[in-house]
Amino acid sequence: MSATGKVANVERATSWPRWVGANFAGVVAAIARPPRAEPKRIGHLRLLATALIALLAIAAVMVFADAAIAEAVKGGPSWVHAMFNFLTDFGKSGWFLWPLGAFLVAIAALASPALAPVQRLVLAAVAVRAGFLFTAIAVPSLFVTVLKRVIGRARPFVGEQADPFLYMQFVWRANYASMPSGHATTAFAAAVAFAILWPRLRLPMLAYALVIAVSRVVLDAHFLSDVIAGAIVGAVGALLVRDWF
Repeated sequence: MSATGKVANVERATSWPRWVGANFAGVVAAIARPPRAEPKRIGHLRLLATALIALLAIAAVMVFADAAIAEAVKGGPSWVHAMFNFLTDFGKSGWFLWPLGAFLVAIAALASPALAPVQRLVLAAVAVRAGFLFTAIAVPSLFVTVLKRVIGRARPFVGEQADPFLYMQFVWRANYASMPSGHATTAFAAAVAFAILWPRLRLPMLAYALVIAVSRVVLDAHFLSDVIAGAIVGAVGALLVRDWF
């Protein structure tokens, strides 16, 4: 039988929906299975120490800096607000998750049994990296989406003044969803995730994350402590996903 005949038989034996489903199942199985070698992980003591230092820093900023900074940026130049109002939109997780999700679907559709083994291995390697980026950004962002509603911290000037100690826990209201900053979480998770795969992108991605974080403070969408908390959750979350992968 010719090589063409073999390919035709393979295509008839495995329908397109079936191999797409098999590709997704294979990716999930590859992620879930134990690693061949024990990876280098974030130690429990190191993680606990980082968390304690972060909490102390956030508390200090809440007490000594949040209100003063919120009041100071309120009267800033209109062109500065307009510039950061444009830039802050790029901190939404959808800018990363929608393209990555579509890319993963495209790979699942392209990874046909008719492809050569080397081609399928290349697609699998690309899929793992795209899957890591998607998970490293989505997991911290989802965690913060729930956490900020539980904490219920008011955004600046929800009351008559910038009160960093105004809370209403367990409410699903945008004006009481200030801590941590979702934009900062997404930006720093993306910065860490991309830097893990491509170290040369560390500085550009760090600059991107800092711009997004600053934009949230300048626009009085968040207190400074909110973006610090978001940055920590995003960065640590991406590192934990790295360990899992």
